[in-house]
Formats: sequence, C-alpha cells, structure tokens
Amino acid sequence: MFTGIIAAVGKISRVEPGKGGLRLAIDAGNLGLSDLKVGDSVAVNGACLTLVGRAKKSFEVDVSRETLRCTAGFDRPGEANLEKALRLSDRLDGHLVSGHIDGVGEVVRFEAAGKSRLLRVRAPAGLARYIARKGSIAVHGVSLTVNAVRGAEFEVNLIPHTLAATTLRHLRVGARVNLEVDPLARYAERLLRHR
Repeated sequence: MFTGIIAAVGKISRVEPGKGGLRLAIDAGNLGLSDLKVGDSVAVNGACLTLVGRAKKSFEVDVSRETLRCTAGFDRPGEANLEKALRLSDRLDGHLVSGHIDGVGEVVRFEAAGKSRLLRVRAPAGLARYIARKGSIAVHGVSLTVNAVRGAEFEVNLIPHTLAATTLRHLRVGARVNLEVDPLARYAERLLRHR
C-alpha cells in the first residue's frame, strides 16, 4: 500500500526487454534506498513494482506484459514519480493507494488557475462510476481530490507544491496518465452488488 504522497522524482534511465515484459533501470533522485532490498515494493508513476536490483542511487524493476497493457509511460526513458511502500506506523497524508493501476486516462485540459493548475482528465468509461466529487484519485501515483465530475471526465486542482514535487508539471493536453480510483469505492460497489 501507498499514500499517493510522492517522495521523490526519479528518472527511468534505461528500458530493455526482460522476461515477459521490460526491465527498467531507475535513478532514484532524492529517494533514499538504504532501507530497501530486492523484493521490496516501490510505486513508479503509481504502479507497484518489485525491486529486482538495487545500487546506491538506483534500482531495477521488471514490468510485466499485463502491467504494460494497463499503464502508460514505461516504454521509454523519462521522469517518474516515486514512493516507497507504506509502513503500518507511517502517517497517511494522502489516501490509501494500492499501486494497482485501474486504467489510463487522457489529459483534456491543463491550464493556469492562479498559481495552481487546473487538470481535467478523461478516464476510461468503465472507471467513471468510481470517481466522485470530493473523492480521491491517484494520477500517476499522486493522491488528488476530485473537484468536479462530468461523465467520464474529472477535474483536479494542482497546487504549486504538487507541481514542484511531482512530474505532473510536465503534463500537456493529450498526455496519457495512470489512474487508480479510490479502492473503497470498488469494495463498496461489490458489497452492494452482492447483498
């Protein structure tokens, strides 16, 4: 589990074919790695990935074909939002994020709103029912509060700190982003459906 509070912006420095998918080498940026070992989980742009190698300031992960099928941004080098897995003793500043990407959205609006930015994303139609005004959503691993929902499109406000501390500042209209809906919405739907 994760919180959606990004700990560091790193960089996917190398992408190469691996067993059943891709192997990524990731420069960890300011993410301290001293407490991580092979087998531990790190969220990379919101996707929970397992460390298969670790150096002093970098690590490697394998990305399966299934993960590649339902995510965006792992097929080429570039910046990535990073977060270590949550410990039970940690503060929960964002919301519970599993690191299991529900789908890929498309940025349809990204514009200044004072010192902040307004971000509108079109989610896959099947995810729309899980997105609620004032609910939580993770966009590329970043925990955000939904301000408005219109059909399959939702809006969030990105404050200056979020823009400075994440890769979201680089978004453009047409960009594809990894989405994870609030897992509580999925559980509530399942419970109600099977009553």
